[in-house]
Amino acid sequence: MKLHDLSPAAGSKKARKRLGRGPGSGTGKTAGRGHNGQRSRSGFSQRFGFEGGQMPLVRRVPKRGFTNIFRVEYSVVNLSRLGAFEGEVTPESLAANGLARAGRLVKILGDGECEQALKVSAHKFSKSARVKIEAAGGSCEVLER
Repeated sequence: MKLHDLSPAAGSKKARKRLGRGPGSGTGKTAGRGHNGQRSRSGFSQRFGFEGGQMPLVRRVPKRGFTNIFRVEYSVVNLSRLGAFEGEVTPESLAANGLARAGRLVKILGDGECEQALKVSAHKFSKSARVKIEAAGGSCEVLER
């Protein structure tokens, strides 16, 4: 094979559509751009959220609330999900089992029952979760943030 023998695979190259070349071409007159208007002109580009001059939705809807920059996000885990664990429960073991996000702070909530004695380590516990874990003979260890 030589350099002059190289050619693209059959059907991989497509001829460019020649627009506005008369009615016989099928793409004459408006050249596939519909009829008159802003979008039929060359160089048309529209900024994001533009609604043709009417007041855009983002400006019609009132602003509400605020973002608390001191908010602390916890991955919450209910007691009912801890049934699969034996012995010790840590944020790392919860993340490994897909119950919490890795690197996030973990809060244990009291929905469900705690059958076996577990040593649970988390960043925060609800009152009901703490009572149920300790009633089952387990312990709660609060981790530092």
